[in-house]
This record gives sequence, structure tokens and C-alpha cells, in this order.
Amino acid sequence: MTQPCSARTCVVMPVYNEGRTVRSVLDAVRRHFDGWVVVVDDGSDDGTVELVAARDDVLLCRHPENRGYGASLRTGFQAALELGATAVITMDCDGQHEPRHITEFCNRLRTCGTDIVSGSRYLPASAAGDAAPPDRRSVNERVTAIINDATGWDLTDAFCGFKAYAADALRRVAIDEPGYAMPLEFWARAWREGLTMCEMPVERIYFDHDRSFGEHLDDPELRFAYYMSVWDRALREGAPKKGPEGQDG
Repeated sequence: MTQPCSARTCVVMPVYNEGRTVRSVLDAVRRHFDGWVVVVDDGSDDGTVELVAARDDVLLCRHPENRGYGASLRTGFQAALELGATAVITMDCDGQHEPRHITEFCNRLRTCGTDIVSGSRYLPASAAGDAAPPDRRSVNERVTAIINDATGWDLTDAFCGFKAYAADALRRVAIDEPGYAMPLEFWARAWREGLTMCEMPVERIYFDHDRSFGEHLDDPELRFAYYMSVWDRALREGAPKKGPEGQDG
């Protein structure tokens, strides 16, 4: 039987121009989770802020201008830790993450006994769902293979934003990268810190196949090069404090 999340679990949701979905997604979250919800608005200009600010069941953090995905998560993590959260779950607000999995992430964080539980859209038990855009799937596969080769992990999905973190893991891993490559920086630094992880299957849902990554990053090869530059920089910072023993990919 799935147990409810601890009262000190916090859901962190970065948003940028999600006016079409933010209300329905937050309503769905509240049907499954009654703890802290932190929404980080990253400079939206489409009415998202007003929709979130009108609610009394979430904490709204605002960036006056767009800073990036990694910067939004950094703000959300800081807010969650200041609230006193012992576990943090991240999910997107565009309808591509199913809120009913929130309690499953809470349970998996306990049963895996790891520092991080990462959602995967590509485990055998993951619901088939939508086909991933070919360029995104290819970049994900290449990046995931490089991470596994360096760490000895068995990740299947390096980029899924649906995750659960023990609060101590967030205190131990600094986040500097403001953009979409933040997960690469986090994985490298988590490995260096000797943190442990496991994966949990989630659905593969793609509503926006034409989403822009901004500027030149819509080119898959340039995006891959950007990801690798962040990964290499974070990996060169030093040898891991502990080996990869105990990883459960």
C-alpha cells in the first residue's frame, strides 16, 4: 500500500509561460499531495504569475526576468530547505508529469534507501506513452551513455525532471548552471560527492514536440556540445569522494 508523503516533503515546480496548464496541473497536484508546493516563476509574461498568485495553497517565488531552468530549480531548492523540507520532489508544470506519482516518489525514496530517485521514461516498466522527438531521444541516449561510462551507474534517462531528493543531497550538491544543462552538472557533482540514486518508471508524455530550447540550442549537435561542456567542467572539479558502490540504477 502506498504511504502518504511526510509532512515535511516539498514539491518544487519551475514555470515559464505555462498559463495554459498551470491551474489544472496545480489542481491535480493538490488532489494527490497536501504538503508544501513551491512554484518558481522564471519571468513569465503570459499571465502565469497572476494565476499562481491568486492561489492560497502554494508558495510563489518570482524571477523578475528569465534566468533559466537550472536557476529556477536552485531558487526552489533554497525555498524548500528554508521551509524545513526533508525531501523535495521536482516536477514540471506543463502537463507532462503525472501528479499521482508524487506519493510513489516519496515511497521509493524510502524503499530505495538512496539520496535521489530519478524518474525514467525508458525503463521496461515505463508506460509507452508518446514517441519522443527523435533529436531529443538521440541526445538523451548519448548523454546518458557518457554519464554511465564515467560513473558506473545504470541510468536510462539523464534528463527527466520528475525526481525526488533527500534534503541533505541538495545541501551537498551546489548548482551553478542556470540553463537546461543543470542536470548534467548535478549528476557529475552528485557522483563526486558519492551520492546514491535509483530510477523509477514514469510515463513518456510529450505535448510540445516543437519546444524551443532558445537561441542556438535548437540545433541538436550544438545542444549536445553545450551539455558536454557543462558535464566536462563539473567532472573535472575533482575525483569523487566515494566510489559508485551502492548505486542502484
